[in-house]
Amino acid sequence: METLAQQKLAVLGAGKMGGALVRGWIAAGVLPARSICLFDTHHAAAETLAVETGATAAGTAAEAAENADLLLVSVKPHVVLESLAAVKSVLPSSCLVLSVAAGIVLTTLEEAVSPGTPVIRTMPNTPALVGAGATAFCRGTHADDTHAATARTLFEAVGRAVEVEERLMDSVTGLSGSGPAYIYLIIEALADGGVRAGLPRDVARTLAAQTALGAAAMVLETGEHTAVLKDAVTTPGGTTIAGLAVLEEAGLRGTLINAVRAAAERARDMGK
Repeated sequence: METLAQQKLAVLGAGKMGGALVRGWIAAGVLPARSICLFDTHHAAAETLAVETGATAAGTAAEAAENADLLLVSVKPHVVLESLAAVKSVLPSSCLVLSVAAGIVLTTLEEAVSPGTPVIRTMPNTPALVGAGATAFCRGTHADDTHAATARTLFEAVGRAVEVEERLMDSVTGLSGSGPAYIYLIIEALADGGVRAGLPRDVARTLAAQTALGAAAMVLETGEHTAVLKDAVTTPGGTTIAGLAVLEEAGLRGTLINAVRAAAERARDMGK
């Protein structure tokens, strides 16, 4: 049986997510650049990514997918079916199809490929580019434990990966799929606060970003509940409780909860 490094990966869509994953997998050493073939309707995007990474750019989707062992579908949701139709005739039925399209359900994906083709629906996020991605995935009817293990290997090479039931995928989209944007906004706001308090912009941005990174690492590496970690920083009558009181009065907690819900609902709408 071929190892993952010996398999051909075809990538439909060389935009932000497709590019992040390709760069991340090559950087992690999980897939060699020579085994990756890229196609994008905007040919310049595929050509640019190919030159940067050492992968190959194909002239057509069918050319990219021919004899592929793995197919990454990283196009916009509204062109997923069109993209799969373009490769259906050349795509081996044994090829594992990995979709990152928000809202596109497994049954829709399975109907778009040849009968028996294994399909896995995923929701990664762009920090995969720096090995810090968060990915959830669910398997289709014909995806077995070996296929799930392949997906886990790929996405754990660029961060953390969890398998979930498909009914939870829209919620994943609202949380970790869209979540980096929420965190960027928080970091930007914290940096602005630092500037308002007198810090130079570059110093404030570095401290804000590193603080977010460190806090996240504490959650993942200690296993402690976030409330316990928060309380460890919050001394009676101190600076932290003064800041937390302002955040609670402004409704930060409820706003973030509503943001995740809104993004999840939008993902459900996109899948209809």
